[in-house]
Amino acid sequence: MKSMFSIHWLSSIQPRKQRKYRHNAPLHLRGSFLHARLAKDLQEKYDLKSLRVRKGDKVKVLRGQFKGTEGSVEKVNLSKEKLFIDGAVTIKKDGGKVNYPIHPSNVMIMSITSDDKKRFKKEK
Repeated sequence: MKSMFSIHWLSSIQPRKQRKYRHNAPLHLRGSFLHARLAKDLQEKYDLKSLRVRKGDKVKVLRGQFKGTEGSVEKVNLSKEKLFIDGAVTIKKDGGKVNYPIHPSNVMIMSITSDDKKRFKKEK
């Protein structure tokens, strides 16, 4: 059965409907869940508190086992709402390295890739 989605779930204050909204949201709306706060100097420069994280942005991890790690975003997973940062790596039992998924609320954007001119027009 195809999962149902309604924008009206967002207007409810019930936690179960909030979870349902986030879980069943289509990908074009899941992008808005990937906002992270900006560093102080970027907040003053762009007059924004938060911005959507993109591949190539330099971020600093604020929470978790990789707290204090700075690195660039290698991959953004929209369906799981996770970021993969080049400095946050877990070593597997066979010796291989794999990037650790981090939620965007646990990072702060330190510098932005400015290759897209429309990025700030959409946010304002």
